Amino acid sequence: MALDNGPVNGREALAELAGERVDHRFKGLPPDAYGLTVAELAGQRRNLFTGGFATPVLALSAERLEHNLKLMETYAARHGLAFAPHGKTSMAPQLFHRQIEHGAWGITLAVPHQVWVARAFGVGRIFLANELVDAAALRRLAAELDADPDFRFVCYVDSVRGVELMDAALTAAGAARPVDVVVELGAGEGARTGARTEADCAAVADAVAGTRTLRLAGVAGYEGEVPDADPERVHAWLRRLVALAAGFDKAGRFEGLEEIVLSAGGSAWFDAVADVFAEVPDLSLPVLKLLRSGAYVSHDDGHYREVTPFNRVPAEGALEPAFRLWTQVVSRPSPEQAFANAGKRDAAYDLDLPFAQVVRPAGGGPERPAAGIAVSGLSDQHAWLRTGPEAELEVGDWVGLGLSHPCTSFDKWQLIPVAEADGTVVDYIRTFF
Repeated sequence: MALDNGPVNGREALAELAGERVDHRFKGLPPDAYGLTVAELAGQRRNLFTGGFATPVLALSAERLEHNLKLMETYAARHGLAFAPHGKTSMAPQLFHRQIEHGAWGITLAVPHQVWVARAFGVGRIFLANELVDAAALRRLAAELDADPDFRFVCYVDSVRGVELMDAALTAAGAARPVDVVVELGAGEGARTGARTEADCAAVADAVAGTRTLRLAGVAGYEGEVPDADPERVHAWLRRLVALAAGFDKAGRFEGLEEIVLSAGGSAWFDAVADVFAEVPDLSLPVLKLLRSGAYVSHDDGHYREVTPFNRVPAEGALEPAFRLWTQVVSRPSPEQAFANAGKRDAAYDLDLPFAQVVRPAGGGPERPAAGIAVSGLSDQHAWLRTGPEAELEVGDWVGLGLSHPCTSFDKWQLIPVAEADGTVVDYIRTFF
């Protein structure tokens, strides 16, 4: 297991999380649990609705989380893809651990801080989907690589200048092991990062070849940035990426490697990645076809529900939204309006407002659909609820909200209860943003 590699034992580090004390740092947890360890609180198996949890509180569905982990494991295996899910989504080492247990090759990350978090929990394979040019970060990376011969690290390069900065910093650090890099092919003019043309990519590869501190390991990119993305345009760009790898291989640029890294794949077009990567021709070396989708782990009730590739390939399965934010009605000033006690500090709102899904009456009774209730806006600590004539809603009622965009949901919560369908809380997920 990759989590057991390196100077830090991943399982021991995860066990230390269970020994952390519950206190005021963690939103929504029962006040009478303060002073308990996380393991002790989990062992009590409290009910999310009757066990003293305070609103607002974000919860993950235990069953849906496991379903999503299994589904993407099966999908990647079925299509012959290695999987390095993007860890920036959750920044939760416990979930990294579960993803690796479900077959992930390693974890993708975006910035140095995230790499140090993963390394602190023993993650042994990391793909950094960015060009790394910070000298201090490169010094630490060199030390990590030199101290742990089993640590595998790969990152983007997309400019000659970036290669020069990396080489200078690694040379100054006295790096003994070269850093594996993949040339990033940009998704088009106006897209995000990446060398814009194949000629630009070749120039970057030439610069890498001129260093002692870097080793060209493959090519990569992000199809989610293809301008005006549709299946035809995304497939065409992915074929450019495959052709770039084949051209580099023919030119002998990968001599001395054990495998060629070919990587793409966000959460909106991984079906296209599977299609095109299945067409990769025989190269001189085995190809590590590395998919990097990350939002699947919790999925959502908004953006990713709309764009998930499983909508196009329903026979492959379906992800399930695992988040629900529970908030409480604190004001009912008119028949058309109510206010609940969760706002921008608690709920993602960058892509869509939360979605009112269910109501749990304050006085007890069965959960019911949130008929006639819609979130119309968010203040810092309030959700504005628009209520129609059919809405049954009183001060004190709990409202369960679905969320859009997992990446800006996880980051608002440091310790997230994992609840079974009946409300029994069986675990707590610690995040590090």
